[in-house]
Amino acid sequence: MTTTATPVETLLKRTFVDFHQMEDFAQNPTIINRAEGLYYWDVNGKRYFDAIGGIFVAVLGHKHPRVMDALRRQLDRLTFAPPLHAISDVALEFIEKVGSVTPGALNYVKPFSGGSEAVESAFKFVRQYWKQSGHPGKYKFVSRYFGYHGATFGAMAASGTGTRKTKFEPHMAGFLKVPPPTYYRDRFSDWDECNRFCARLFEDVIVNEDPATVAAVIVEPIGNTGGIITPTAEYFRILRDICDRHNVLLIFDEIITGFGKTGSMFAAQTFGVTPDLMTVGKGISSGAVPLAAMIAREDLGEAFLGRPEADVQFMHGHTYAGNPFACAAGLAVIEEIERGRLWENAERVGGYLRAKLETLKRHGVIREVRGKGVLLGVELTNHEVGKALKRTALANGLIMRCDPGWFAVCPAIISTQADMDELFEMIEKSLVAAIEAARV
Repeated sequence: MTTTATPVETLLKRTFVDFHQMEDFAQNPTIINRAEGLYYWDVNGKRYFDAIGGIFVAVLGHKHPRVMDALRRQLDRLTFAPPLHAISDVALEFIEKVGSVTPGALNYVKPFSGGSEAVESAFKFVRQYWKQSGHPGKYKFVSRYFGYHGATFGAMAASGTGTRKTKFEPHMAGFLKVPPPTYYRDRFSDWDECNRFCARLFEDVIVNEDPATVAAVIVEPIGNTGGIITPTAEYFRILRDICDRHNVLLIFDEIITGFGKTGSMFAAQTFGVTPDLMTVGKGISSGAVPLAAMIAREDLGEAFLGRPEADVQFMHGHTYAGNPFACAAGLAVIEEIERGRLWENAERVGGYLRAKLETLKRHGVIREVRGKGVLLGVELTNHEVGKALKRTALANGLIMRCDPGWFAVCPAIISTQADMDELFEMIEKSLVAAIEAARV
């Protein structure tokens, strides 16, 4: 006797959920149909605590009233502007607002619709900049293993994420990597010295590749896919000095770390080092509309100014770059973060949660808790526990980032201490269940 597939089963075979084997996912699919505040609800009415902002996105929680109001107002005015002919007024407002909260002279802003677009545009911007600035041979980028910069080919070539990349090789040429500090930490008795050593690896690569060929270094201030890798502030000061001495631009990929999560508006401010370019996204619209941006020092942008016959304009664009509907959301998000000084709340409630996460060490499966603000990672010593935790967390109505060797949380920066108590109880319950499942 044959059974007829349900519409859901059929549709799940016609698509994919990111990085999931769909045969497995379809056995017990999570299908979301509503979100508000810190919670999701699935089609069966089950509630989930969103401990990761969807995917480091919903910094103000879901359906924030100020953002929703801004979108309703913009919906009645303009939702698309012709990118080859014009720019919208709200996009210019957004550009001004972004430039007012970035560190240093990072005032040249180009909005896009996703983080991968922003990273790709940064690479193209840097290569064209050097060609137009008397250094046409500078085309290489140095990044880190375990780093993640996006899913498109240039961004993927800069990433150091193993099997996420190898299925698509060969990659673009001109991308080189060094290990992050966590890779070498057991070879040093001191974490600070480990960071000094790892920062200087960038100089080894630049010198041996020839500085005349190296365009930029790109790093996430806090590395997600390696388990919330959190270098020291000195690490970034050394990196800044290396780039300055060798005439290499420094790019911070703040797509995950930006917009209040680390206790400052940007991680660049948390660590006290200003890059030459930043890429931002995710939290920039609190997940309401796809939005990202490439941000550069204003003087770098001036290299693209000239008469039409000079042909020095930035040769790059996307259909939805600077979309007015998205920019309205981004403007509202930044204004709300500033109005409430919400980076301070992220520092406060993040510190409270971190102290509670430290107590999980009593279960014997945790090596370290790390991160800044509400962006926190917990390293596990037992990978079987990590695998089980992904299942037990969802079963308990908890959405967080789980990997065999670690798990991460990044709750909304509007969260309260009571929210953190609820979240911690769910994490501990899920961890205990995962430990039991790993013993079976």
